[in-house]
Order: sequence, then structure tokens, then C-alpha cells
Amino acid sequence: MEKKYFTVEEANNLLPELKRELAALKRLKIQFSEHYDQIEQHKKTLLYRHKTKVDEDIIFKKEARMEFMEMEAQTFILNLKALGVEIKNVDAGLIDFPARINDQEVLLCWKEGEEEVSFYHSHKGGFSTREPIQKLMKESDEG
Repeated sequence: MEKKYFTVEEANNLLPELKRELAALKRLKIQFSEHYDQIEQHKKTLLYRHKTKVDEDIIFKKEARMEFMEMEAQTFILNLKALGVEIKNVDAGLIDFPARINDQEVLLCWKEGEEEVSFYHSHKGGFSTREPIQKLMKESDEG
């Protein structure tokens, strides 16, 4: 698949869809964690009593549901990747958009809670090294 490069406008136009997908992925992650905790708790109670067919069924159903959730999460991630974005951190809601500005490959950077894509960083740098896009645009005007 050919690498997609985004303009700032294209990245911003994609934000509503990314916010929905990210929120759904986060909800799924919470549900997965809850199911995992329930299974672990159930297994702990079995240390103190005899395991029954009902116990086996409960654990089997929860584990099957977790497998389904994992497939669902992979689908969300593949859908996001198909858009051409890079998911850096689901919990922080951190997404990068490959871009070319001033013949330079950069990553436009967006974090959940921000109104728009307004930062970038290099491939080598990360979130902690991001800079305002205006700085890059200003350098292009001066150059």
C-alpha cells in the first residue's frame, strides 16, 4: 500500500471519524480489562472450592468474549491504519499523520482533547519533541 501524506486540512477533516473510532477502541479496552479481572477473580474463588461445570462455562464464555473483543480491537486498529494514520497511544489518544512539508517528511501530531492538528515532529522524535506547525510554515516562508 502506498504511503499517504496528509495536509493539515486533510488531517483536521479526519478528526471527527478518528475521535469516534478512538472512543470505541477505548470502550472496548475497558470492557476487555473488566472481563479479564472477572475471570481472574473467578479463578481465585476456585482455589477455595471445587470447580463445577457452571464455573467452566462462565470462564469459557468470558474467554470467548475476550477473544471476540480482541478481534474487534484489531478491526478498529486496521480501519485506522487503512486511513493512513499511525496510532501512537490509545490511552492518551495520540495519533500521527505522515506529511511532507518543505520537502521534509514529518509527522503531524494530534492528541485527544486538542481542537485541531497543530503540532508536528520528526520521525526520530516523538510527542515530547513536537513543535507548533506554524514554526515549520514560518521557516518555509523565510527560506
